Formats: sequence, C-alpha cells, structure tokens
Amino acid sequence: MPRTGQVAPPREVPCLERLPRPVYSRSESLDAGSWTEPHAHPWVQFTYASSGILEVRTPHGSHIVPPLRAVWSPPGMEHSVISPGQALMRSLYIAPEAAPWVSVAPCRVLEVTPLVRELVLAVSELPADYPLDGPESRLVAVLLDQLEHLPEAGFTLTFPQEPRLVRICAALREHPDDPRTLEELAAWVGMSGRTLARLFARETGLGFREWRLNLRLLLSLSALQQGRGVTAVALDVGYDSPSAFIAAFKRHFGRTPGEFFSR
Repeated sequence: MPRTGQVAPPREVPCLERLPRPVYSRSESLDAGSWTEPHAHPWVQFTYASSGILEVRTPHGSHIVPPLRAVWSPPGMEHSVISPGQALMRSLYIAPEAAPWVSVAPCRVLEVTPLVRELVLAVSELPADYPLDGPESRLVAVLLDQLEHLPEAGFTLTFPQEPRLVRICAALREHPDDPRTLEELAAWVGMSGRTLARLFARETGLGFREWRLNLRLLLSLSALQQGRGVTAVALDVGYDSPSAFIAAFKRHFGRTPGEFFSR
C-alpha cells in the first residue's frame, strides 16, 4: 500500500464505449509509483497481480492485491489502481450479464487458485474479438464459472467517512510509525477518545487498535515484496522489534513474512 502524494503522472485509462466480447483482457507492466485517477466502468473489472503488489482504492477503503490474489470491482464502482513497486497486472473487463453475481457484491479481494491463474493467462492471450462459437468462448465460460467460486482473502481495509476520522487515517497512512495513542489522536481532531472509538467501530466494523494493526501490516507488504529487510520494515510501520512484527504478521496472514513471499 503506497503512501499518498504520488508525483508521477497518472496512467491513462483505456476509453471503451463497449466491450468487444463478454470478457476483454488487458495485460500491463507497471512501473513503481504508477497510478490512475479515480474512475468507473459500466462493467466488472477483475484485477490480478501476476507479479508485484497492487492496491485498488475505492471510496470505501483499500484493497491490497499481492501475487496470487485478485480484486473484483463491480460495475459503476469508482476506483483507482496503484502500484508501489514494479508489477505485472492482468485485468479482465467482464460484461455485467456475464458475471451477475459480482454486480450486487462489494469490492473484495480473492484468492486465485492455480487453475484460475492458468485460465487467466490463457484468456489473456486470446484476441479481443475471439469467436463466440468456438473453443475460445468455451475457455472463457470455464474461467467465469471458476471465478464465481473463488474464496475471499483478508486484504481489504475499510476506511471511515467521518471527516475527523478521515484526517486521522490519512495521517496514519502517511506515517504508520506515528506513536500517538487513541486519546492523543482524538484530542488532535477535537473529540474524546470514547467518541473516536465509537465512531471507528461504527464506520469500519473494527476497533481502532485492530484497524491500526491491519493498516500497518498491509503497509508492510509492498516493502517486503521489494526486498526490504524485515527489521527496517518493522520499524517503518511502528513496531519496536522485528520479532513483535513477525509475530503479528503471522497471526494476521497465517505465515511469517519469509513464508508468505516464498509461495
């Protein structure tokens, strides 16, 4: 998850009046720091990171896409795609009628199975106007059937909308090692600690401490993936020691940092 304040110019979003086929694929090699302006499509977008880490931001939160994961963006959902490091992104634009289960679902991160990975790669090689009555369309149908049943992954962080909480979240996103307590942050924006805790739970579904922990761990993924040392990353995101960071990482993701990125 990159910090705010990107200085590189935004990537252009392709202008399509309609999809040439029910599934239209795009592959892009992204430079570090690349990003798009917030935009929306009238179709579903399935964004897959075959290498590197992506972040898909919506008005409701951040969705982190490490390798072997993907994110669904339903039709009409405003979003931007950010690459903190180099990444290879494969996107599927899917007509709403071809994936009706997504049209009514929130944006979410999914685990990509080995079969789906190979299907995405194969569909990415098809021409934009693949035949609708041949093996190509049958391959696409198998992919759509598999996509419907992918399990959800825990790489989404909901952001609050209340202006004072937005200010706090922006500060912590820029400086995850900020040592201020809940009470100190609450006083900074002119509210009590009890009010901050109540609003945070109401708007994010998480307690402030758990939300801050999740933010720090998600922020760590990009730096770890790019090869930065565990000790440096632990200190960058606010941990006093690498052992405490590794223990928190394993509790949250089920693996140590080394195990996570060795997959």
